[in-house]
Amino acid sequence: MIVAFSIAPSGGNAVDEDGTMTDAVAAAVAVVRASGLDHQTSAMFTYLEGEWDEVFAVVKDATDAVLAVAPRVSLVLKADIRPGATGELAAKVDRIEQALR
Repeated sequence: MIVAFSIAPSGGNAVDEDGTMTDAVAAAVAVVRASGLDHQTSAMFTYLEGEWDEVFAVVKDATDAVLAVAPRVSLVLKADIRPGATGELAAKVDRIEQALR
């Protein structure tokens, strides 16, 4: 499965002096990177690929990392559940690029 998710902290020490949430979001991304699962991070979402239980464990741990600096968190999540498919994080994009040639 592929999950696209975004964690937004609210309140507490989550907002940096310049109005960004860089440190809180970096804490979540660090959890994703340490997971060993295939992932990509963009300006708005982080994409994670793996089996159901391992993906959702990482999302929970990333959320907990943000909750460590914020009393409230908003989580947006979208999942592409395709049992047996692997490597789709890159393969989906590759298929689109091929179609555009």
